[in-house]
Amino acid sequence: MRTPIPPLEPGLWGVLATPFSGPAFIVDTDSLRREVRLFTVVPATGLVVLGVFGEGSSLDSAEQALVVRTVADEAGSTSLVVGLSARSTAVAVEQARTAVGAAGDHLAGLMVQVNSADPDVLTAHLSAVHEATGAGIVVQDYPVASGVRITPAQILVTARRCPFVVAIKSEAPPTAVAIAELTESTTVPVFGGLGGVGLLDELAAGAAGAMTGFSHPEGLHAALTAWADGGYRSAREAYAPWLPLVNFEAQPGIGLALRKEILRRRGVINEALVRPPSPTLPSRLVALIDAHLEAVAVEVDV
Repeated sequence: MRTPIPPLEPGLWGVLATPFSGPAFIVDTDSLRREVRLFTVVPATGLVVLGVFGEGSSLDSAEQALVVRTVADEAGSTSLVVGLSARSTAVAVEQARTAVGAAGDHLAGLMVQVNSADPDVLTAHLSAVHEATGAGIVVQDYPVASGVRITPAQILVTARRCPFVVAIKSEAPPTAVAIAELTESTTVPVFGGLGGVGLLDELAAGAAGAMTGFSHPEGLHAALTAWADGGYRSAREAYAPWLPLVNFEAQPGIGLALRKEILRRRGVINEALVRPPSPTLPSRLVALIDAHLEAVAVEVDV
């Protein structure tokens, strides 16, 4: 019998963007290392590699392994969750084996997207990934990426059948409603995402923290620390200065391009490239970035 897998620790799990360079969109490992340092200095509880905003689906297996190895090498003792972009079981298992081999002892879990609203199908999918690797599973409910609509009740049925589930990432709006229903009926930690737009309401609904990307993880950390110290009122006060930028960066479709450009302006990554067919940064929004950055005015040393 395998040793029980511990659940993910509460707090900030930062989703990393994958930096690219040049016309061939080569993975930029130097920029990736600086991005890891941005989050570990905050500090983040853990890092999420190859999430949806990590463009994992645009990387081949060798690139996926390179990204995970680079992050694991730079992250020190910080735990990692590695995302699997595939929704077919055979490909997900292949990606999982690559991830486990590259992450080594840093791995806290594999993030697997919901591939069916049928608990029987989803249970079989998650079980196959776990049995092939022995890794804990983070169940990601993100219908924008998966195309699958699943209810909290169906997720709960699946989680009860899968004792190896170490967290649930709930990103189906209205997220606070779904998170409240989940946390009322399971001890598995539930995290919000979606760029942190609904973070305050998600915490009030019982979320264990934030599992998301943001060009300024300092803001997410400030909100979570304030919540732990003083509850909603304190968290709202700490997070309010960041919310315009959070909202700006979370715009559907172009959010990744915006985030990368802001990371570039912070000196974290060298180029703000997104791999086609992801939408590029609209020129009409470029001037607005300066105003948002002036409002927060945080220096970074990575």
